[in-house]
Amino acid sequence: MAVTHAFWLAGRQATGEDTFDVTSPWDGRLVGKVSVPTDAQVEEAVAAAYAVRDEFAATPAHVRAAALDHVSRRLVERTEEIAQLISAENGKPIKWARGEVGRAVSVFRFAAEEARRFNGGEAQRLDTDAGGQGRLALTRRFPKGVVLGIAPFNFPLNLCAHKIAPAIAAGAPIILKPAPATPLSGLIIGDLLAETELPAGSWSILPVANDHMPALVQDERLPVISFTGSEKVGYAIMDSVPRKHCTLELGGNGAAVVLGDYASDADLDWAATRIATFSNYQGGQSCISVQRVIADVAVYDRLLPRIVAAVEAQVTGDPSDAKTDVGPLVSEAAAQRVESWVQEAVKAGATLLTGGKRDGASYAPTVLTDVPADTTISCEEVFGPVLTVTKVDGEAAAFAAANDSKYGLQAGVFTHDVQVAFRAHRALEVGGVVIGDVPSYRADQMPYGGAKQSGVGREGVKFAMDDYTYERVLVLTGLAL
Repeated sequence: MAVTHAFWLAGRQATGEDTFDVTSPWDGRLVGKVSVPTDAQVEEAVAAAYAVRDEFAATPAHVRAAALDHVSRRLVERTEEIAQLISAENGKPIKWARGEVGRAVSVFRFAAEEARRFNGGEAQRLDTDAGGQGRLALTRRFPKGVVLGIAPFNFPLNLCAHKIAPAIAAGAPIILKPAPATPLSGLIIGDLLAETELPAGSWSILPVANDHMPALVQDERLPVISFTGSEKVGYAIMDSVPRKHCTLELGGNGAAVVLGDYASDADLDWAATRIATFSNYQGGQSCISVQRVIADVAVYDRLLPRIVAAVEAQVTGDPSDAKTDVGPLVSEAAAQRVESWVQEAVKAGATLLTGGKRDGASYAPTVLTDVPADTTISCEEVFGPVLTVTKVDGEAAAFAAANDSKYGLQAGVFTHDVQVAFRAHRALEVGGVVIGDVPSYRADQMPYGGAKQSGVGREGVKFAMDDYTYERVLVLTGLAL
């Protein structure tokens, strides 16, 4: 009999009246049952978070840091167990699931470090004008209030960590809503937080259905919303609460630009391997996976067969097998959508070089060329293991092609020229430019977010803490400075 997992209400375990099943996208087996909070329990969690907000903001830094350090250590101790859980509920290959746990370990460690040094206060002398003589300003940051964190399915542990850890570090209570498809990994964080001495009410993890989200979004006691997910849902949230502070980490169709100076056999082998790996890791279900390759005419003919060979070398299959590179998508419906987009592109004139086949929730790693610019797969985020390759002539054309998208999350540029690197940083309309590698690199302490329709605000522990807080000035008068 499958285990029924309780949720976390104001720091304690609780169960509701109903449950829902979490199944494996690989083989459909039941991974676990999850108890669903009732409306009254959701209200209790929100009320508790709102009531504790002043107490939690005043909690000493060492208390919050110790709790975060504890979670980081316990994630290390339970790495294999949690990785197996991620793989089971998400379909993520076990090697990528283990990497995700390692990243969450770092997120909580970074948050503990930031909790100790954040908000130390910045002094500013005001006697630069006569009216400010004897006055000193001290600026500190304080939480805006309770955070509503809404996490997606594709990194079910680490993106929950990116909501919870900065909130705790900043002293902001948080209500976390994990994705309904993958709630178990987020609930594990509750297991570890419950072992700490954080105030009751300072955190809750509520696996409510998506149709309950609007009520939480509208609740005036939750003035900060941190959402990671689709462009459509993210902007609908922001439009519905224009006076709230929203951080939106939305979609992308990441471009990998390979320029003409990146021309040796070793260069092209490296680029092809990295492109193939990171167009297909997580089943392509990453907003910074490689979706578009933009190759200079000087290297295109030598690079393209390398990419196809590297994509075909990706090992697909059972996500529990350590040799597997590419597992299923999160659901059969998701794979069917990807299949329909590829079929649309081929009917419109695109050339299918490899892949293009679906088996249930799995979709074969796919490479397309000659894709018309007005096809869905050119314009939208595919969120699947599909790659398009385009030939351009010169740096300016390459950067223009990369910018020819409503999205602007990250871009990768393969070049050895440091001057080109700085020009790329200036020219590319994205939140991050990665030189010598794919756009899929993310260090969890760096500012992470996009331009254009890829969202607003930044994740990354310190930068999320800035988003969750505001500056408050204290003016001291009558000082002998």
